[in-house]
Amino acid sequence: MSAPIAEKPRVDVAGLLDRAKRLIHAKEGWMTRQLVRTPGKFGLGQVPAKFAPDATTKAVCGFCSTGCGLNVHLQGGEAVSLTPATEYPVNLGMACPKGWEALAVLDAPDRATSPLMRDAAGELVPVDWDTALTDMVGRIGKIGDEHGRDAVAFLSTGQIAVEEMALLGAVAKFGLGMVHGDGNTRQCMATAVTAYKQSFGFDAPPYTYADYEQSDCLVFVGANPCIAHPIMWERVLRNQKSPEILVVDPRTTETATNATLHLPIASKSDQALFYGFAKLAIDGGHVDKEFVAAHTDGYADYADFVAAYDVARVAVETGLSEQTVRDAAERIFAASAPSFWWTMGVNQSHQGTRTAQAIINLALLLGAIGRPGTGANSITGQCNAMGSRLFSNTTALFAGRSFESERDRRETASVLGISAETIPDRPSYAYHEILEAVERGEVKALWVVATNPAHSWIDQNRFRRLRDKLDLLVVQDMYDSTETARLADIVLPAAAWGEKEGTFINSERRIGLLKKVKRAPGQALTDFDIFRLVAAYAGCGHMFEAWDSPEAVFGILQKLSAGRPCDVTGIGHGHESPYRHLDEAGGIQWPYPAAGAGSAAQDETERRLFEDGKFYHPGGRARLISEAPSPSPEQPDGDFPLLLLTGRGSASQWHTQTRTKKSAVLRKLYPADAYLEIHPDDAARLGVRTGEGVAVASRRGELTAKAFVTRNVAPGHVFAPMHDEHTNKLTNWVFDPYSKQPSYKSCAVRVAPADWG
Repeated sequence: MSAPIAEKPRVDVAGLLDRAKRLIHAKEGWMTRQLVRTPGKFGLGQVPAKFAPDATTKAVCGFCSTGCGLNVHLQGGEAVSLTPATEYPVNLGMACPKGWEALAVLDAPDRATSPLMRDAAGELVPVDWDTALTDMVGRIGKIGDEHGRDAVAFLSTGQIAVEEMALLGAVAKFGLGMVHGDGNTRQCMATAVTAYKQSFGFDAPPYTYADYEQSDCLVFVGANPCIAHPIMWERVLRNQKSPEILVVDPRTTETATNATLHLPIASKSDQALFYGFAKLAIDGGHVDKEFVAAHTDGYADYADFVAAYDVARVAVETGLSEQTVRDAAERIFAASAPSFWWTMGVNQSHQGTRTAQAIINLALLLGAIGRPGTGANSITGQCNAMGSRLFSNTTALFAGRSFESERDRRETASVLGISAETIPDRPSYAYHEILEAVERGEVKALWVVATNPAHSWIDQNRFRRLRDKLDLLVVQDMYDSTETARLADIVLPAAAWGEKEGTFINSERRIGLLKKVKRAPGQALTDFDIFRLVAAYAGCGHMFEAWDSPEAVFGILQKLSAGRPCDVTGIGHGHESPYRHLDEAGGIQWPYPAAGAGSAAQDETERRLFEDGKFYHPGGRARLISEAPSPSPEQPDGDFPLLLLTGRGSASQWHTQTRTKKSAVLRKLYPADAYLEIHPDDAARLGVRTGEGVAVASRRGELTAKAFVTRNVAPGHVFAPMHDEHTNKLTNWVFDPYSKQPSYKSCAVRVAPADWG
């Protein structure tokens, strides 16, 4: 771990703390002052003077990965309302309920407004920043000295700005000497990341949202954009091609009810289904042989592999009829521009990586990539999960580099002006491996930033038992009431979206701006300033003197991206600054290299990857990768006869509801009580009716909910929304072997009638 402050060049800790405190009380940030427009430009019309905003600025939303543009209307420099930005190329004037309520959730009474520390009586009590940071850094240093650098780890997020993620990753790993740090992006996108890396050579979602409108056959696999990404679904509704819409999902979701064909497959059988589609494509002469020969490796082996997946076998494994399998395949093959979209139903699986690659392989076989309306397209979860994937410095070194590569470490060190010896030469443990190290007593201190694993992590009871194994738990969040914050030794109050500056990268690779349009409450500081202060208190602040503002960090990341597939060195070309360029362009998709910056092709508002058929593996070819499917690790049996599915409950809820439950409007848009969807046949067998209580138990825990009897789930299946704090008491500690992503979607449960108080 880092040496004490006295042994390192001194940083003006008091000055940094004073600067951070001054920023709390500023009404607006630099960007808001610089990047505002008069209300007339947005056609606000005649509004009574006392309600009329005196200026408007634009910022990207901070909930999901769609990355909508919002017009934020200001009075006296502070946000008073917002509307969707009609000219922003993502949402084109639309917003989901969460976006409309983005300001409301900032004013909740349980905002963290002061650092908290647990006293001798076990209570969390307010302290000043100096006390909290001195204690935190001192205890981390002591644990590191006594147990080694592997004894301290951090868990980060896909919810904070790119620049904050990067600073955290640099401070923790290069400054404090931590090896292990992962993010909650592991919970949603690790499978897609791994599949793309193995298949394409880099984590590279190829599409643009225009493809929703240009495809004539959209295949959604384990995805429910109607409620999970409603603005993306709005783009589908703009499609003028009368497209086929195929939905592969064991549950009749909101998206499935709008499909031209719903394929209600057996849980986790989608891998076999896509192998079957590949065999039908090969046997029926639908393979784009010219594309495959020029741009892929492994076709012969793949054709041999899928030869075993005839329609009869696929029908048995998926539970679909042979005719349904053939019908779906024919609709795909008849399309001139088929596109394939997946999200958590694929990613959160014990075999998610190979399932994602079965989807990728079909797109490659059909030559359905790099053209308008096509692609093997993973839909990202959190607002900045893409930023986390590229620049958080957690499990991969900046811009997709490898910690194991000496060349990558030296290149990174050269750009940052630090010693390569400060960069770990091995990758971090994955999220669950960090927690298992806590169980073993190897990790003694954990710093949790802007995430709530005591609610969201799999097998919740097992996670909560880990608390007693830790000597120190620090939680940094905008609320001090989260399930995880309530377990902490130290709580650091953080500013939220709308109270700070930086960038997010959305699902289509678009970098968008967030801006400070409100004061952070009390003594809350931006995550950016907290990380700088931690570095200063730890005595390594001198390493990050150039990281003195979010835009300065963006410039550093541009340098780190140079020559990489995610090169963004051209942002800012011909403009006052990179942030000004992003604001005026309506966000910019990566890559945007300096070569060609400002050209018509580069400045297109929507750009897809692989138009030239060149991928990122040496030789420029994609790889066809396959593996035999394996059964779910936990099958229903006599004791636990039903299969539990989990997922999004409504468009108005977000993850653990840390924010969305603060809005009175959003709370009215989803059920107040926990509920369990159950098929009428299973409900009749149990003697349960809609609205009555049920006890749901797995081998790990139990919960009580209200029954909702519906044919949306198949017989033998039940569904619980992930937003309820008790749902993850049931889920199973099982992970994809390649991506290490948890398998939230499939575990065995039993259900019985219960009192509902």
